[in-house]
Amino acid sequence: MTRMLSASVMALALAGCVNMAPDHERPALASAPAYDADYRPDGSVVASSLSYQEWFTDERLVALIDAAVANNRDLVAATARIEQARAQYRIEDSRRLPTPVANAAANRSRTPLGSVQPGVSGSVTANRFDVGVGVSAFELDFWGRVANLSEAARAQYLAAEANQRAFYLSLIADTASTYFELLEANDQIDLAQATLDSREEGQRIAKLRLDAGVTSALPFRQAESLLTTAEQQLAAGQLAQAQLRNQLAVLVGGTIPANLPEPFPMDAQDNGMVLDAGTPSELMLVRPDILAAEEQLRAARANIGAARAAFFPTISLTGNAGFSSSDLGDLFGSDGLSWSFGPSLSLPIFDWGAREADLDLAKAREVEQVAVYEKAVQTAFREVSDGLAGRRWLAEQVAAQEQGVAALESIARLARLRYREGVADYLEVLDAERNLFAAQQQLLTTRRAYLQNGTTLFVALGGGLDRSE
Repeated sequence: MTRMLSASVMALALAGCVNMAPDHERPALASAPAYDADYRPDGSVVASSLSYQEWFTDERLVALIDAAVANNRDLVAATARIEQARAQYRIEDSRRLPTPVANAAANRSRTPLGSVQPGVSGSVTANRFDVGVGVSAFELDFWGRVANLSEAARAQYLAAEANQRAFYLSLIADTASTYFELLEANDQIDLAQATLDSREEGQRIAKLRLDAGVTSALPFRQAESLLTTAEQQLAAGQLAQAQLRNQLAVLVGGTIPANLPEPFPMDAQDNGMVLDAGTPSELMLVRPDILAAEEQLRAARANIGAARAAFFPTISLTGNAGFSSSDLGDLFGSDGLSWSFGPSLSLPIFDWGAREADLDLAKAREVEQVAVYEKAVQTAFREVSDGLAGRRWLAEQVAAQEQGVAALESIARLARLRYREGVADYLEVLDAERNLFAAQQQLLTTRRAYLQNGTTLFVALGGGLDRSE
């Protein structure tokens, strides 16, 4: 038994001494080394150091994201995939060590003596008791096949974790984006309702002037046209509001929580933080989608090692030690000690090219994963670049549109005054009202786009994860 244990120890020491997998090296940066300086002002806040609770100032939005993180069904499914990958890794890793199996048996048999010696009558009744421990067909991993399969499963597990974090950030961004769209829809409804009230009053005045014979029917019909436009926009805003509420309900798990804090106005949502973009190479350390792609690449390379090892003999070890006796009381005596030990070797002589095909498949998957990794880096670079550009140009658009709305408000006021004094016809009022309404709607849309861009940039830079846990 001592010899068997010594041989087992030596075998374990030798196992895994060869690794045929390619060395894992992170592919070269597949993007520009820096972001465009035209839209990259220096910031002081590192996004990856902030949780979403620190980034968003609207308590209502934070409560909605909390609900989404707790209840979203897709996130639950992503978390379950982590457990699946972890279990698969444990299964593969367990094969690197022998699995001792204890066994015990008791047998009582009757043997006719005539079956042993013809012509002899009678029979013999005997007992046999066995107890032992053994290892069956434990593969000695000289070529690293089992170790590489374990490494591939480990990388898949880490990739599942990173994918779950990537979806977590995507869920935060989607919830915030939908929330900002809902705020815009609410403001669009308020704008449409206020415009509708004003135009109803304008139509009433136009009707009075028509009845008094001061003007023709044309100004009245033009006022009616303005009124119907506002009614259409109000209905469109109400439809958008209903659809966005339904979308938000799905994101947070089915039902929007009750008793939420009052929302901040859209123009008060900006937290004033200026994010530091860093360099594109830093994204590879904080973006979970890039980390997931790298782990998938690591798994593909480990599978190449396993496929290469299949070309070499599979050496397995079987051993057993225990006691056997015909008398249960003498089972553990020195005379009952038994043991067996022996290796086995297996190598397919001809497999019709299956092993070569397995190796080609593994190599092709590595090429694919390199491309997937590089694409993930390029996508991250584009998302950050788009966010930085939006931070500058959308802010300038908001400022310009605010000035434009102020100017159009003055024009509309003067047009109404000129019409009442008989200096201008109603067509001038019609154009001014339409231009003002369109500019006010566009300002709301641009403000929403600016807020969404800030969230997109925050998540693109790896922000939103609570790294204190």
